[in-house]
Amino acid sequence: MKMNIIRISEMKDFVGEEVTIKGWLYNKRSSGKIKFLIIRDGSGFVQGVVVKNEVAEDVFELCDKLTQESSITVTGVVRKDDRSPYGYELTISSIKLIQMAFNDYPISLKEHGVDFLLDNRHLWIRTPKQHAILSIRHEVIKAIQEFLNNNGFVRIDSPIITPSTCEGTSDLFQIDYFGENAYLSQTGQLYQEAAAMALGKVYSFGPTFRAEKSKTRRHLNEFWMVEPEMSFVDHYENMEIQEKLVEYIVQSVLENRSKELKELGRDLSKLEKIKTPFPRLTYDEAIEILKKNGYEIEWGNDLGSPDETFLSNQFDKPVFITEYPAKCKAFYMQPKEDRPEVVMCADLLAPEGYGEIIGGSQRIHDYDLLIKRLKEENLPLEMYDWYIDLRKYGSVPHSGFGLGIERTVAWITNTEHVRECIPFPRTLSRIRP
Repeated sequence: MKMNIIRISEMKDFVGEEVTIKGWLYNKRSSGKIKFLIIRDGSGFVQGVVVKNEVAEDVFELCDKLTQESSITVTGVVRKDDRSPYGYELTISSIKLIQMAFNDYPISLKEHGVDFLLDNRHLWIRTPKQHAILSIRHEVIKAIQEFLNNNGFVRIDSPIITPSTCEGTSDLFQIDYFGENAYLSQTGQLYQEAAAMALGKVYSFGPTFRAEKSKTRRHLNEFWMVEPEMSFVDHYENMEIQEKLVEYIVQSVLENRSKELKELGRDLSKLEKIKTPFPRLTYDEAIEILKKNGYEIEWGNDLGSPDETFLSNQFDKPVFITEYPAKCKAFYMQPKEDRPEVVMCADLLAPEGYGEIIGGSQRIHDYDLLIKRLKEENLPLEMYDWYIDLRKYGSVPHSGFGLGIERTVAWITNTEHVRECIPFPRTLSRIRP
């Protein structure tokens, strides 16, 4: 007889059948002649029930000996159980021990401090909440790539080690590259602009690095970003693509990861409202709203986290803040034709106080203007010679944006700090494990 070796996530397809699951013991409890085992296998969690008079004596005795996180193979019949938080239950007939975990497993089923949990991040990710967050992170990444691949984008991987920077060196990690100064990349954008001139619509996806000494709940020193870049696309088309992408991400998570969202206690009705179009405020309008509500901010200053939080809380969808002053944005952004002191850019702020999840702009495509902006920022022209070439040989209007994975996941999962939205966070005070 063929053995059905399945994953917990597949149990719905095997109700009434005998199956085998390979996994780990997450928790257990006893009610006299019945043992209840919570088993996880990476795809989900399920309760297994062991009844003394229905199994061999050694199987029932093994249940008492099993320690938390022992690896086991269990066989039993799948039962649908609407009362169970998992939806299904396994009536166990046999258990095979793979490895008895040491009995000093550090993350017991009680409250622990954040620092302790981060020190044990390699084990913390086994818990239901972290499992749910990281599963949703996977869904976010999958949805992003589906959307871009289905809309004619080509993935082009940008280098992580770069000789020059995109927005200055003050917050970059500098490294010695065989006697030359180099940096861990803060963005793949400049390389994506080159690729867009070759392939039309492209994107990069990978880690980026910022040496900011920030301890806020929104910041990491290593994070992941997707950066699409598009030839013949202006500022307004760029925003339309961004909002369609965000809608696709959220709806994909709702469709495919509702179980995990419920595990996290997420209010699904808030995510169900994330449909295009998204509201838009100019920077001028944003400053006026902030001043009217007692915020001390002057025109020309970049928006801080409290400013972004207040503005985003006025809407139940992400909101674009557009046309920032040129002096608080990067050198490569296209000035507005009738008002050159502002640039054709937009930050997309997530609702519920999660701040900026996308930054994007139309890029300068005029050769003379790019040279002028580089000089104004005191950036060495020789370091940007290849980037300048793009404006010499068939330059066209083009736009792009960067979406931060961890901030997007934090918003969708309603997670307080982005450090829980990446498998192994790197922060100002943490480089282990």
